[in-house]
Parts: sequence; C-alpha cells; structure tokens
Amino acid sequence: MTHIARLQRMNHGSHFRAFTLRGGQPVTAIDPFLAVDHAWTSGPTFPPHPHAGFSAVSYLFLDSETGIDNRDSLGNRNLIQPGGLHWTAAGTGVVHEEVPAETGKTVHMLQVFINLPLQLQGAAPFAFSLEARDVPVVQLPGVKVRVPLGGFADVRSPLSLPTEVNLLDISLEPGAQVRVPIAAGHGAFVMPIDGELSVDGQPFDLMQARLPVSPPQPEERQLSLRADQGPAKAVLFSGRPLGQPVYWQGPLALASQEALAAAVEAYQRGAFGTLQAR
Repeated sequence: MTHIARLQRMNHGSHFRAFTLRGGQPVTAIDPFLAVDHAWTSGPTFPPHPHAGFSAVSYLFLDSETGIDNRDSLGNRNLIQPGGLHWTAAGTGVVHEEVPAETGKTVHMLQVFINLPLQLQGAAPFAFSLEARDVPVVQLPGVKVRVPLGGFADVRSPLSLPTEVNLLDISLEPGAQVRVPIAAGHGAFVMPIDGELSVDGQPFDLMQARLPVSPPQPEERQLSLRADQGPAKAVLFSGRPLGQPVYWQGPLALASQEALAAAVEAYQRGAFGTLQAR
C-alpha cells in the first residue's frame, strides 16, 4: 500500500479534490484516472465548459437532496438523480453543463475524469447514463456495495465502458469489513467519503490529505476495508492503466502536445458545438 497526496483541497463550495494529474506520463498507480472531485454543491459549479480527450463522469450519492440538470452540445439533456451516473466521453470535443436541479438544495457527488484510449481520443463524443434503480447492489453482513461501474462479487454494472474501470460505492456498519478483489494488472485507490475506515489495516478519513493506493500487481489481490470507529462510507476506484502521456490545457487533456493544440484550435473556432437555449 502506498499513498498519494490530495494536490488541492477546495473549501469554497465544499469541494475536496483528490488529485489532478498535470502533464507528462501518468502515475501508473491511479492511471487511467486523471482527477476526482468530491463535492457538496448547491450552485452552478459546472457552468458551460469544453472537454476533449477524456471522459467526464458524474456520480450522485443517494443522500443528495436534489439531482443534476445535465446537458451538452450533442443535444443531450437529462436529470441525473441521486444514486445515478452520467458518463460523457468527450473524444474530439464537447461543451458540457451541470447545475443542481433545485435551487437551495445540495448535491453530494463525485466528478471523475477518466482517460480515454488513444483511438477514442480522436473519435466523436458520446454520452450515456445509468439510473439509480439500475445500479446493481451487493448486500453482505454489515456492508452495502453499489456497483455503478465495473463489477463486484457476482454482479456487474449494465454499462459497457470505453475505459476499463470499476467504481464501487461502499457503506459499512460499525465493525463491518469487506474484501474487494483487484484484478491482475489493475491499480486501485480508496477515497473516504464519511467516517473513518481502515484500508489494509491503515486508518483513513475524509479530512486527511492522503489517499490509500494499491499499484498494479501481476496477480489478483484483495483490499480490505473495515469500519473501526462507527459507520463509514468510501468509494473504491480501480482500472487498467493506459500508459499514455497526458497533456492538459484547462479542461482539455490529450496524449500529445500536437493533439492538444488541435483541440484548442477546434474549440476556438466553434467545432465543439454549442448548448441549446434553456
């Protein structure tokens, strides 16, 4: 088990940024994940903005007071309800907006940036959603695991993904423990959401400026999560590294400086499209 620091904690608007990769080779232990924001928001935190080269994934926790009004320049518009997920694969470029559906109510969510394989960075953008009722759930003694992405135990998310990842929303009662298999060749990390838990025997909580990380191994192994100090909640991320360079400019991230420059030029001339009027 190793640790990565949270590179930025944004307390305006109650955001906790787990990490953001900036330039050059990705960190193998967390590749293909590029950034994770854990947020409580009641304002228009994500006004219209461009994306290119990766996927922007929004996951709402079940305790959100309201949903997210989501729309993009592909003509999609939908309400992401508490417990639901929306995946935007930006590819060659898209304009995106997310705002809380009801004024004055708080959304509790994750915004996850996941890299796309090189061949999909040059493909047309697309998006898909998963309703809360369609998220598989595994019940174990003292443990509830929601599986919006990937698989756990004998269930799998119904989504077919452009990047091989798992996202598990894990709730533990006091004293409960769960062991999560991590596939051979996959890296994994755990983000505490509420309470204190131990990961492979090491304690972590939301306020610590570090995250438990398990780098890829040649054989399958398990991560152990336990709630030692009352109830706890965490999200476990895992995925197969892509091993691609990452070059950023604002919310654009591609595998070369040339591709990044082309994406910037395409956005500036309007090739990403525009949002329809509300």
